[in-house]
Amino acid sequence: MAAESAGLGGSAPPARHADSRPAAVDRAAFQAALDKLRVREKAHTREGDAIAAARRRLPMVKVDAGLQLVGPAGPVSLLDAFEGRRQLIAYYFMWHAGQPAAEQCEGCTWCTSQVAELCYLHSRDITFAVLCQGPYEQSVRYRTFMGWQLPWYSAQASLDALLVGRQAGLFHLVCYLRDGDRVFETYWTTRRGSEAMDYGYALMDLTVYGRQESWEDSPAGWPQQCSYTRTDGGAPAWPPLADGSHGRPIAQWSRLAAGSSDDLYAPR
Repeated sequence: MAAESAGLGGSAPPARHADSRPAAVDRAAFQAALDKLRVREKAHTREGDAIAAARRRLPMVKVDAGLQLVGPAGPVSLLDAFEGRRQLIAYYFMWHAGQPAAEQCEGCTWCTSQVAELCYLHSRDITFAVLCQGPYEQSVRYRTFMGWQLPWYSAQASLDALLVGRQAGLFHLVCYLRDGDRVFETYWTTRRGSEAMDYGYALMDLTVYGRQESWEDSPAGWPQQCSYTRTDGGAPAWPPLADGSHGRPIAQWSRLAAGSSDDLYAPR
């Protein structure tokens, strides 16, 4: 991501330090250390399988299948969002009302940017859709600006019922099951649970420098100046946002460079 930003007039990659690298050893020593780590990796995989098995055995709760969403053809129901499939995974995209594209949720932009090819989900009778927490007309412009092809709806009118007992305005990843014309919620998660949507972090975690974020447990001297959300790239004078950060969500820069409009509010 740093390379992409730098290539589009963005910030330079974090400074490299001569000592920010592992000790160099021979092949046998390297393999011995990796074999020791592999034991833990396999235990982690097996524990993940066990957790998934427990998740499949959770009870479920009925949801009103007629709850209103808004899509490209106007009002539709939650049941319609299944597109005839048996299961639905819905990502509840946060929305900052009245704010420009650069100030829309960087975390939701990161998560949604990872989900591209849906045929594997469809092969298991699963639909994936974004249920935005803001109005359809403005939020679908953000979808267009970002170049996403995912099914997109506004859930604004039904948020209290869809997210009952949870914090509206926070992103959620929710799984549903359809039984005829009845709908049931089977699982939900938020915050780091939404990393299930991402492949970038999973790959970064395999590298020597990891995610390069300040919270990680890394050796002294490892680069940790990165954020998964924003970069000053291309606009060093961009005013600070409410949280004190600068710049745009990282995934926006390539869209701007391609000439895409990020105007969410101009009259049509």
